[in-house]
Formats: sequence, structure tokens, C-alpha cells
Amino acid sequence: MSDLIPVARRLGQTLDEAGAESRQVRDAVRDFVETVTFATADEIRAMLREVLTEDWMALPPWARNLAYRLACLQRPDDPELLREAAADLLCFGPDWDEQAEELKRRAAELD
Repeated sequence: MSDLIPVARRLGQTLDEAGAESRQVRDAVRDFVETVTFATADEIRAMLREVLTEDWMALPPWARNLAYRLACLQRPDDPELLREAAADLLCFGPDWDEQAEELKRRAAELD
């Protein structure tokens, strides 16, 4: 089983409990980035579904964006994944609305 889910949970919990400058935060961020970088698209999606089902705001937007970006890079021809990533981006807009619309456009072209 992937280490990604517990690492993601630890990131969310640590960010909630510790100060932004704490060593625990730096360690949790490093562990999350290292783990998600080498995760498969399936592992990333499973982690996002599980962690965000437990607490929709458990991961900060930058962590969600990174996770979806890496999954989409692995599966650029998966319209369901592209729409899922777009929907998540729209939750934290308007900064990423343009990228979300591009993902939706690509998904529609693939259908």
C-alpha cells in the first residue's frame, strides 16, 4: 500500500497543530512533496478521495494543486481526472479559474 495517504494526513494534521515555522511543518511538507512526487496517478487519486472525504479542508490548496498536477501529467488523456482536477481548482479560484477551464476544455475534447 502507498505511503501517500498517511503522509497526506500527517501534513494536514501538522499544519493544523504546529506553527508555520516549526520543524514539524517543514518535515511534513518535505515528506508530502517527496511521496507525492513518486506516487502513481491511482495512488494520488485514492489519497485525495480518502483524505478529503474525512476533512474537505485537510490539505492546503498548494498540496491539492500539486497532487492533481502530477496525476494529470501521468494521465493527460483521462477526461475524468481532468474534470476532477478542474473542479478542485475552481473551489479555490479565481486564481486558477483559467487553468480549470483549460482542463475542462481538454476533457471535452477527449470525450
